[in-house]
Amino acid sequence: MAQLVVGARAPDGLFADLKPPLADTLVVTEAARCLECGGPYAAAPCVVACPADIDVPSFITAIAQGRTREAAATIFAENLLGGSCARVCPVEELCEGACVLAKEGRRPVEIGRLQRFAADWALARGFRFRRAGVRNGRRVAVIGAGPAGLACAGELAAGGYAVTVFDARDDFGGLIRYAIAPYRQLRDPLPEEVRHIGELGVEFRMGTPVDRPDRLREIEDGAEAVFLGIGMGEDVDVGYPGGSLPGIWNSLEFIEAIKLERAPAVGRRVAVIGGGNTAMDVARESVRLGGEEVTVLYRRTEAEAPAYLHEVEEAKEEGVLFEWLTNPIRFIGEDRVQALVCQRMRLGEKDRSGRPRPVPVPGSEFVIAVDTVIKAIGQRPRTEFLGWIAGLELDGGTIRIDPLTGQTTRSKYFAGGDVVNGGGTVVEAVRAGKIAARGIDRWLRAERP
Repeated sequence: MAQLVVGARAPDGLFADLKPPLADTLVVTEAARCLECGGPYAAAPCVVACPADIDVPSFITAIAQGRTREAAATIFAENLLGGSCARVCPVEELCEGACVLAKEGRRPVEIGRLQRFAADWALARGFRFRRAGVRNGRRVAVIGAGPAGLACAGELAAGGYAVTVFDARDDFGGLIRYAIAPYRQLRDPLPEEVRHIGELGVEFRMGTPVDRPDRLREIEDGAEAVFLGIGMGEDVDVGYPGGSLPGIWNSLEFIEAIKLERAPAVGRRVAVIGGGNTAMDVARESVRLGGEEVTVLYRRTEAEAPAYLHEVEEAKEEGVLFEWLTNPIRFIGEDRVQALVCQRMRLGEKDRSGRPRPVPVPGSEFVIAVDTVIKAIGQRPRTEFLGWIAGLELDGGTIRIDPLTGQTTRSKYFAGGDVVNGGGTVVEAVRAGKIAARGIDRWLRAERP
């Protein structure tokens, strides 16, 4: 475990918003740029690109006309985590990327920041736009208080179901709370959003791990349907020689330490292993923590990196360095990690992922001096937990579902989010929770009238 500076003052800018809220004087001007695309026969491109199905032109038009409460109602009608998603959504790849202005070579409307404005305005005033449905006497259990579980629970409660959410953590939010880079969202407005979901009638049993088959059976026996929003497990551990040296972090524990305001002391030289969006996040956080030479090591080329292109470019702009076609093979150090031995790679034939397989180049080893190493290679599936559910079919460690209903091959169980897709966005998890809530409602009405 790398050193923690417990209670240390966060470096200036560590928790500063990557995309700060729009100034009040700019909100209406920005909203007025919207072309109000779409109509009765075709949805606007930004709506089609939104996994949560928010009517973007409608809420932006409402903002432009000074009807902020109506704008917020439009957002929360489709997304109970609308304030959080406004901060963490990869809008460059979704609504803003689909904006007609962007297609014309102009700056897209800042949809994310406008959504944040309306959502924050409403949450700060305690407005509520969803109401608990008339209780129908049916009980549903949700395992996991991440975005998929929260969305599913809230939608079911609004439909009249008695919903209980179980989570091993003491705080809610899942990846939003513990795994989203703090420069995107530290914590707020999640507590207020969850308070709203609780007001719909959802019961939260936090600090309640479902860590034994008998505990899972108890939950199953007490509910007519169960939603699994348990996400993925711990970071993948490749098992490099020397991997137990102090100064070596897994990405999730690194981000969690920062979000709990126990800022790691990273030193001057930081190496990040991996090429995904999480790797970009921990690299950029390392810069904010004072790392002067932060280098991302990835075993393929930039073209094969799974991170969004804009994330890579923004990391470069912040001073992050990249070593492509580079694979770490062992760590060196005495009291803590001091160096990383790497090997150059070349691209070979395509593997099961459809990408060229990285092949070691003989005699190409070289050494990088480091003070801290962060491994952002991926997460393990929760195969042990899922193995407790008889009849549940898996696909490479993730749950196989009906994409239209979220129902698994064990009919009483539904699932969504990372436990199904292997790792996606918050808004995709929200969408999955909504789909499953509708699927649970239809199944219970049909099977158990």
